[in-house]
Amino acid sequence: MRILLVDDNSTNLKLLTKLVGKLEDCEAVAFSSPDEVLSSLPDIDFDIAIIDYQMPVYNGVELYTEIVRFDKYADVPVIFVTADKDMTTRMAALNAGAIDFLTKPVNPAEFQARVQNIVSLSRARRQLADQAEWLRREVDRAVGELRLREQEIIHRLTVAAGYKDPETSRHTLRVAAYSEAIALEMGLSPEFCNDIRMAAPMHDIGKVAMPDTVLLKQGRLTEAEYRQMQAHAQIGSDILSRSHSSLLQLASEIAVSHHERWDGQGYPNRLSGAAIPISGRIVCIADNFDALTTERPYKPAWSFERTVEHILGRAGTQFDPDCVAAFERALPRIRQIMEDDRREQAQEAMQKAFTPSSEKVA
Repeated sequence: MRILLVDDNSTNLKLLTKLVGKLEDCEAVAFSSPDEVLSSLPDIDFDIAIIDYQMPVYNGVELYTEIVRFDKYADVPVIFVTADKDMTTRMAALNAGAIDFLTKPVNPAEFQARVQNIVSLSRARRQLADQAEWLRREVDRAVGELRLREQEIIHRLTVAAGYKDPETSRHTLRVAAYSEAIALEMGLSPEFCNDIRMAAPMHDIGKVAMPDTVLLKQGRLTEAEYRQMQAHAQIGSDILSRSHSSLLQLASEIAVSHHERWDGQGYPNRLSGAAIPISGRIVCIADNFDALTTERPYKPAWSFERTVEHILGRAGTQFDPDCVAAFERALPRIRQIMEDDRREQAQEAMQKAFTPSSEKVA
């Protein structure tokens, strides 16, 4: 326990230093003038301050006022030493933050009793702070482990959702990356941007309930099949909504809202404008962008430029104008994500092409 001593009287300072030395596990940090203390801040480390009230240039209260300008000293207890018994002086010290007083001439027995009590209080406070910090770290660790489990659950469900169609898995991951890029450009919190990247792959989880004749159909869906496919949004939300996980609840919100339209002509609930959750509005654009720029059984892939023009032209009707503006700002990042994914697919195709037949059978 380090105790700061400040007294311009050398005899008093020596006495205080000697008395501190008699306290268990305490060390004196002695200064003979306020100027010396101020010139050494904030490099001095101390746990308690004992300051003479009457000193030249700065009195004790003025010195302590300067000391606590530094955040590291804000909670340090201070004892003032004074020969002045005037109530005005003592009130000034109390208002400055004094926790106790010592009267000159200092009585060694009184010093030991008063300072020992404050030392014990400081140690207890430090132990409490250490315990609080330990508890905070443990909570952070537990939350981190829980989030990792949630992420693993989402990953496994995403893999399951794309089991029948490998391209679905790549689609969901691209949509997640595009959604994060748009969310970042909207100035949303880093935590939300990370969560939307984790939750967005679940946007089509409801398709696990679709019959293969509809899900894997080569060609355009009939009107009846299209209505059947639309049910995947509500089904996906129902699958995820009963979870207590905030991440899965976000995924449920995205699943049910990513086909809603800004003008209210979407599905399944015909929500419009700000009634559509921001997560759904963002994923709606990301999902459309990816659907248009990739080949589907019923259409060829659109060019990057044509797709961008299509989305920008539907701001205020199909899409939230603010989300579209963020999408436009995110285009360099979105293009990079798309190109990286295509490069990875080409490399995977090349590796498969050069894999010996015996290895493929094995």
